[in-house]
Amino acid sequence: MRTLKAVVLLGLLSVSASALAEKIGVSMAYFDQNFLTIIRQAIDKEAKARGLEVQFEDARGDVGRQTDQVQSFIGAGVDAIIVDPVDSASTPQLTKLAQQAKIPLVYVNRTPGDKTLPAGVVFVGSDERESGTLQMEALAKMANYKGNVAIMIGNLTDAGALQRTKDVEQVVAKYPGMKVVQKQPANYARNEGMDLMLNWIGNGEAIDIVAANNDEMAIGAAMALAKSNKKVLVGGIDATPDGLKALAQNKIQVTVFQDAIGQGKASVDVAQKLIKGEKVDSHVWIPFELVTKENMQKYVEKGQ
Repeated sequence: MRTLKAVVLLGLLSVSASALAEKIGVSMAYFDQNFLTIIRQAIDKEAKARGLEVQFEDARGDVGRQTDQVQSFIGAGVDAIIVDPVDSASTPQLTKLAQQAKIPLVYVNRTPGDKTLPAGVVFVGSDERESGTLQMEALAKMANYKGNVAIMIGNLTDAGALQRTKDVEQVVAKYPGMKVVQKQPANYARNEGMDLMLNWIGNGEAIDIVAANNDEMAIGAAMALAKSNKKVLVGGIDATPDGLKALAQNKIQVTVFQDAIGQGKASVDVAQKLIKGEKVDSHVWIPFELVTKENMQKYVEKGQ
């Protein structure tokens, strides 16, 4: 009888502990993008390490679906919400929903479009004013500050992509021997980056440098260039495992480390602090770092 009572008591304690666990709802813009997958895995690992329950949802690039997911999290009574926004312009509505429900909200990776973030809402990510600047300065130096530059834009609705593009343009404008001759979106996708590069090559565009808003598009550009045997400097951003592999193989010449694991871990840390009522700055910055063939091993090890 004592044994039975002990088992029942342990069961009740287990249920009680589970019920008391803080719950976080996470809506990711995409599950199938390499960089975002690293962030998602980091969130999951960090949440489990802290004894938090976490529910992931894939918005699949659909603003309406992401809004529905946030509303579902609110209806389920989660303690905090983490959102990797599909579209920067959609975040004011998500902010309003979370504020009305009095649930802490953390945006991660993609810069929110809100003019200001109210108390209880925080952005965790990297300052995009650094990303394209580091990338283009390195490429410009490699090109002896001469040549025609083509920019592959991630997404025209993404504030981060637009800032990275602006960064590149500002660097190019500093050097009289350089100019931007093309800039078009390839939606952060490898296949679209390849198609865009093939299109530029087919049109006879005189391009010496390709500055892509992320590694996936840069890899796509390199794949297209390999078929044409054209010598063009290619730069990416994110320093994903595939990006670092392409750098090691000299398919791309530079990338910029954006700490996906750091962003994921920090977003969980911030969410838990907000749940506890602790004060957190409206922006938590995770610095960008330039990656070249000479220092890339450091970043290979960071991703392991």
